[in-house]
Amino acid sequence: MYKVADLVAEHGEPLGLELVAGKEGLKRKILVPEVHRPGLGLANFTKSHAVKRLLIFGKVEIEYLRDLTSEERFYRLKPLLSPKTPAIVVARRYRPPKELVTLCEENHLPLFRGSMTTMKLLKKLTGHLSEAFAPSVSCHGSLLEVFGMGVLIQGASGVGKSEAALGLIERGHRLISDDIVKIKRGEGNVLEGRGVELTRHHMEIRGIGIINVANLYGIVCVREKINLDIVVKLEVWDDTHFYDRVGLEDKTIDILDSKLPFHLLPVKPGRDVVLLLETIALNHRLKQMGYHSAKEFSNKLLKTIARKKDGKKR
Repeated sequence: MYKVADLVAEHGEPLGLELVAGKEGLKRKILVPEVHRPGLGLANFTKSHAVKRLLIFGKVEIEYLRDLTSEERFYRLKPLLSPKTPAIVVARRYRPPKELVTLCEENHLPLFRGSMTTMKLLKKLTGHLSEAFAPSVSCHGSLLEVFGMGVLIQGASGVGKSEAALGLIERGHRLISDDIVKIKRGEGNVLEGRGVELTRHHMEIRGIGIINVANLYGIVCVREKINLDIVVKLEVWDDTHFYDRVGLEDKTIDILDSKLPFHLLPVKPGRDVVLLLETIALNHRLKQMGYHSAKEFSNKLLKTIARKKDGKKR
């Protein structure tokens, strides 16, 4: 469960958050990824007040409260504070009214001052909360940027995922994560992949051990995150298994209710897996541009057969 303390730890410094009151409430849960300005709530219209949202007091709200007496401030602010309200943020480094500070201390409700303008703070907090609440899953594999495409390499342990990833890095492609990949679904069902903080920039190569890719190949060979475009599963070559040799049918895999192009790549001595992975990425880019090599070849073949049939009839 995401808490106010988590938000402060991850984004407090960039947002310029300064705790003013309600330190005991930092463990409050943030139940919805939404931010709200009190607006009509300060005018005592609380019929549709969203008690679960994080509240932001901007210039208008602070100036409105300043024009009220101390008793009126208490009267207007009390209905807005709920046990489910995660926190209150005052924008532009405005000094919160003492009545608001008192009520937050009494209710153990975290009260912050933020350095940003109201609208910018509203936008940033909404973005951070949306990311924190986005559906996510962790999977085993290696995630790389290959020709600008996010390629997730999966397969059984020992099949050669990390070795293939290392070969791609040597050719100038970039590592996002090895072993554990965290995937989140963003707006438009876009899947974003990244690594965990502990193993960032590191790889495990059997017979060598743990290596730091950024130190060995340079910081240009790593990046923090990328959108997923293709999933490739490596498997040991099986002579009894039928492998697609034409590629007319585009296979997909479902991750977090989003479908991604999927390729099953058999591995055996003599096959240049790194070259094949580069070819898959380049071929996918061509498909995105509307050029499908397999379908074009199939159309040419059908036209050739049709012409030969016509020639025999004549």
